[in-house]
Amino acid sequence: MNKIITTRDITKTFRLPELDIVVLRGVSFSVESGEFLAITGPSGSGKTTLMNIIGCLDTPTTGKYFLEETDITNYNKDQLSEIRNSKIGFIFQSFNLLPRSSALDNVLLPLVYNKDINEDKRSLAIQSLNSVGLADRINHLPSQLSGGQQQRVAIARALINNPSIILADEPTGNLDTNTSLEILDIMKGLNSDGRTIIMITHDSNVASSADRIIEMKDGKILHQ
Repeated sequence: MNKIITTRDITKTFRLPELDIVVLRGVSFSVESGEFLAITGPSGSGKTTLMNIIGCLDTPTTGKYFLEETDITNYNKDQLSEIRNSKIGFIFQSFNLLPRSSALDNVLLPLVYNKDINEDKRSLAIQSLNSVGLADRINHLPSQLSGGQQQRVAIARALINNPSIILADEPTGNLDTNTSLEILDIMKGLNSDGRTIIMITHDSNVASSADRIIEMKDGKILHQ
């Protein structure tokens, strides 16, 4: 397999008026295309900051980040935004759905930033919702859906641009055990279809669903 992500000695320091907070301390690892990777560790270990860098939501203070063997470390905001829109899908613990928009409109949201919505895109969104078992809920608001259904909408939204990488930040954190297993099964299915999955979790049981686990503590990798 090819390496889809490589980081070399990534550091991240947040500079505040009175002090500097070092969050990542020389993080180096690679992810193979099609791999299901879990990044785990306690709160404050730096795993979410690392995910933000991987997802082009933030940039490292020092070090190198290669995506599909291209050095994107010094890309500007527009270039990083283009990568996010075309290559990366995001799934969050809190679902991040617009409360006054239907499931269909929430799934269509990533497409709004690029071009006008047409019937082809609506069909694509309906297809995406169908793939997570929500074909009969397309007109429901988030408040009319269970937590598990809301996370399914979020997964369908993450798939709408057909990304090669899915980043999931505590995707089961707000769900009960049975619903968590259902969401993990969906993610395993996406991985079986060839997508690279990187999941952030503090739960060792959830992490065990992945092919490989990276354990972090105090901004460093302990084991991988």
